[in-house]
Amino acid sequence: MKRSLITLAFIICCLQLLAQPAEYYTLLKPDRVFDGEQMHPGWWVLVKGNHIEAVGDASQIKAPEGARIIELKGTTLMPGLIEGHSHLFLHPYNETSWNEQVLTESRAERIARATVNAWETLIAGFTTVRDLGTEGAAYDDVGLKTAINKHVISGPRMLVATRAIVATGSYGPKNEVPENMITKGAEESDGVDGITHAVRSQIGHGADLVKIYVDYRWGPNETPAPTFTEDELKVAVQVAKSSGRMVAVHSGTEEGMRRAIAASVTTIEHGDGGTPELFKLMKEKGIALCPTLAATEAIASYKGWRKDIDPQTTGIKQKHYIFTEAMKAGVIICMGGDVGVFPHGDNSREMILMAEYGMKPIDVLRSATSVNASVFKLSNLGNIKAGYLADMVAVTGNPVEDMKVLKQVKLVMKDGIVVKE
Repeated sequence: MKRSLITLAFIICCLQLLAQPAEYYTLLKPDRVFDGEQMHPGWWVLVKGNHIEAVGDASQIKAPEGARIIELKGTTLMPGLIEGHSHLFLHPYNETSWNEQVLTESRAERIARATVNAWETLIAGFTTVRDLGTEGAAYDDVGLKTAINKHVISGPRMLVATRAIVATGSYGPKNEVPENMITKGAEESDGVDGITHAVRSQIGHGADLVKIYVDYRWGPNETPAPTFTEDELKVAVQVAKSSGRMVAVHSGTEEGMRRAIAASVTTIEHGDGGTPELFKLMKEKGIALCPTLAATEAIASYKGWRKDIDPQTTGIKQKHYIFTEAMKAGVIICMGGDVGVFPHGDNSREMILMAEYGMKPIDVLRSATSVNASVFKLSNLGNIKAGYLADMVAVTGNPVEDMKVLKQVKLVMKDGIVVKE
């Protein structure tokens, strides 16, 4: 039944795309508008084609004759939410382990799952995602992005990192039989020349940004340890940024973070090795943190941890610590949950936890809209302003008063098209 409903919704969306004239007007009438910065009671939004024509007090917004009127009583209208850390080609590890997904699921199955995951993400109100690695599915994220852009399938706008880059021997799946060739979850490279080639190759295959694992669980007894040297990272960042690409790095150790900061990466994902000194350096360099709180709690729950019943695990305590210290230091905080570790479509779980961990709700909303848009260089998204692309989501209630209403999505508009109502 769920698959049938998804198919029906997709067909309706495609018919809307074909039927809607370029100059079509839509007037959205919510109770309030969060414009990416502030909450404005009594505001309405007029959409023309695929962009926002006007926004402001209801008394000032006049819709032309024939405009479609959408009543959104009791709702908050916001910019389309931006997921900062997604893996559309993964699904929750309590369903199938990461190793088994990479080694036993066919590319056809993984693409099919990613197609469904893209739709689930979109109708949850996340109209843009930064997808940080296909985890063994090669460059299929580029094809998925292209299919969405061509309206072959429905899904969010995508910034893709393709294969991601790891040091040889550090990443999984591990090969127990050396003579057997197995699929790796990312592209292995070594040395200045090796990582330069990997960065350029991935860009050539369509990467919008570069993802590097600056540390991983390859130390003694699988303890986290740095992978690439500072020189390797500096060259990789230089090569990526010379082409206008951002660099996102996975890091869970203090030394890995220190090397990443020295290399002037764009964002640090997870940041579990963060210290006040490192966060001070991140603030000075304008490097953003994507803390992925939801992934840490999800993995703990798969191992038997019960939220609000059991004491916090060591990993969850560390997340509370680094999140608090990063905010104290004034570090830019991106919203990104590492969705794929937990179900796609439940992306707002990260936003709810950000508020639970101490961030002001209005700042959480900014993080998922205008802040992510700024960090990811999305110049016409993340705000509700005249001239911006018409990506918007309406939720029942006021998320500043109760973040859980982010799960009560009433309307989703992407590129001026209503994909959920």
